[in-house]
Amino acid sequence: MSSEHMQISEVGARTELALRTIRYYEMTGLVTPSARSKGGFRLYTREDVARLKAIRRMQPLDFTLDQVRELLDITERLDSGEEMTPYVRQALLRRVREYEQEAARQVDELRTRLAEAEEFAQALDRRLNRERERDRDRHADRDRDRERAVTV
Repeated sequence: MSSEHMQISEVGARTELALRTIRYYEMTGLVTPSARSKGGFRLYTREDVARLKAIRRMQPLDFTLDQVRELLDITERLDSGEEMTPYVRQALLRRVREYEQEAARQVDELRTRLAEAEEFAQALDRRLNRERERDRDRHADRDRDRERAVTV
């Protein structure tokens, strides 16, 4: 195996994606291994890893597989150096802007959900602190009662 190719286990480690997820992305056409070993193992390149990392970063934004595929195709086309008319280039950039706006909207929504979750976690923490204080007060009362009983 060439040093430029990685097996799926290394790709999983580098992308923090489950091997099953990588295989699913292959099945859906989001990523294609660049090669296969003589034994039939999937082999990936750094570019494949970069594509998988981009897919992973899109996951929390709730893009559909078709949207992920379209955005990846657009960005790869823009990065390819392919000759295109100004009209085509502007149309592709317009779609990227639409995705950027949707991503920003989703990020705002995630921030709101995170703030709500943090608020809930803090409420649980406050409740536990109140219960600890009550337990300490009960133990202190019990200890005082024992001391009184001994002195009587």
